[in-house]
Amino acid sequence: MRMLTARRGGLIGLIAATSLLAGTLPANAAPGDGSAYGLRVSVTLLGLPPVTVGPLVEANADGPTENTLAGANVPGVLSTGVITTSAVFDEATGAVNSRASTADVAIGLLPGNAISATAIEATCSAVQSGVTGTSTLADLNLGGLGTVPVNPAPNTVITVPGVLPGVNIATITFNEQISNPDGSLTVNAVHIRLLDGLGSIGSGDVVISSATCGPAGLPVPMASGAGLWLSLGVIGMAVLPVGVALSRRRRAAVTTT
Repeated sequence: MRMLTARRGGLIGLIAATSLLAGTLPANAAPGDGSAYGLRVSVTLLGLPPVTVGPLVEANADGPTENTLAGANVPGVLSTGVITTSAVFDEATGAVNSRASTADVAIGLLPGNAISATAIEATCSAVQSGVTGTSTLADLNLGGLGTVPVNPAPNTVITVPGVLPGVNIATITFNEQISNPDGSLTVNAVHIRLLDGLGSIGSGDVVISSATCGPAGLPVPMASGAGLWLSLGVIGMAVLPVGVALSRRRRAAVTTT
């Protein structure tokens, strides 16, 4: 009977220890989200069937964290060289870093406006203090549409005129930054939108190099070494009296019966 009582007391003590241990360890925070892609095309040009491509070369903090494509060609829209992407969550700090870079971009979507760049890159970073993003446009050539800095200000927009005077057929947003409802930030290095209406060439949009970050996750340090043994020692000191008291009560109950 004593052996049975001891086993029951040990089982109860184990359950109590498990509960106490769970209460002392930090809760697992949801890891910070991060993603990136190199190219997305969704356009319908007048008189032509819809063209939908991508998102191409996707990376995600949950994997794959890196991706590469030798190049992309969407006839009548654009062509690119190497596309590389990455999205990484740092468990030690909770930081998220995402990046998308598209090389040797040649855009032929807009009539009379050939656009090119040797590299179009979007990056974002989420840390405990907040989320930030930037875009880099290397050797960007807009032809007669003007100029844009290598690192444009967030949400820099230019309009693309059509054949008809005073009528625009598209807008191009450089370093587009979108604050999402979940607290994350999306950075689109280049976002072309076709405008409906008089003189329109079609509808839809094109995104080149997109990165999304955050919000940052909370780091979850685990006890190790001396700290772990100290925690287990404290738990043992708290649980042992409980097991002893339960064992004594059950022995008393057996003796009286």
